[in-house]
Amino acid sequence: MKSLKRPVKTMVAEARARITEITAADAIAMQGQDDVVIVDIRDVRERQKLGFIPGSFHAPRGMLEFWVDPESPYFKDIFGADKRFVLHCASGWRSALSAATLQDMGFEAAHIDSGFTGWVAEGGAVEHADTPKT
Repeated sequence: MKSLKRPVKTMVAEARARITEITAADAIAMQGQDDVVIVDIRDVRERQKLGFIPGSFHAPRGMLEFWVDPESPYFKDIFGADKRFVLHCASGWRSALSAATLQDMGFEAAHIDSGFTGWVAEGGAVEHADTPKT
């Protein structure tokens, strides 16, 4: 097996050392606040299969940098708002790397340290595409 110079586990640890991490419990308490946007960077299939945080904005990890950059032709207006952005993936690895990348770009974002898995474990609300709106 090929050895990597910087395995992903190391990259995630380095990212976590320099970004803002929020616990799932704290994220649950922040949900619905007008100045907070929870950003789901998981693949659309994960959202469809496992559900998603109600009110979260879906920004696939592969497009995140392009959607955040106002000079990109793919820029999304939501990222120009004066809000606090909290990223999440399934377990906190992808969102840690993404938050670090956005920080390198000059964009401020935190992430949920335990991801969607932690959100669910803490009893956070989960919506499914087929969940009726009430």
